[in-house]
Amino acid sequence: GFHPESEESSSLLQTAVSVLQSSYLDSTSQDGFQYSQAILVENDVFLSELKAFAQAKEAAGYSQEELEETFAFLLFDNEEEAKEVCQTGLRVNSSSISTLGDPAKGVYISKYADCLHPRPWYHGKSGYIVICKLIKGKVKVVSENYTTSYTCPSPGYDCHVAVSRNNIPSKTNHCQAFEQSQYYVYEVSNGSTAERPRQICPYIVI
Repeated sequence: GFHPESEESSSLLQTAVSVLQSSYLDSTSQDGFQYSQAILVENDVFLSELKAFAQAKEAAGYSQEELEETFAFLLFDNEEEAKEVCQTGLRVNSSSISTLGDPAKGVYISKYADCLHPRPWYHGKSGYIVICKLIKGKVKVVSENYTTSYTCPSPGYDCHVAVSRNNIPSKTNHCQAFEQSQYYVYEVSNGSTAERPRQICPYIVI
């Protein structure tokens, strides 16, 4: 029989896979991953907050490029954790990385879909990727800080990225590539940091 929902989920899977594949750091990843099922996250609160964030920043004079929606990725070992982020959002204090900014004041999310963890994937490993919509806003390039006096969110910006090494060679230490390809995203208003930056919106779990 014909089940429209299965067709819908397969086109969602195609959407998700094309997002992932267009966001690989390493071209050899094209053949390395298999994705089985995609679940659309429909959270009206997050969607409306993403929109509200965009409108506020547009009113503040941000350019179209700064307001453009892009994608970013989170990896979880189990479905519960992935679902929790889809329900509660990506919150501060959820990261073990601290090189681009204080993890208590912002969140980290991966720019590349194949570089989601400090250690490379081994054959047979599986996990859940949450694809998020992200509005980067004003991005500040910061040098990586390995000290315990963390870099604070920069006033007037919304996101930190690491100083680019131009072409990260794929032979590079995976952990470094992972840290260098993170977005550190935060939302500061009136001197206090949002528990959950509105500019990240969970979109699809795969």
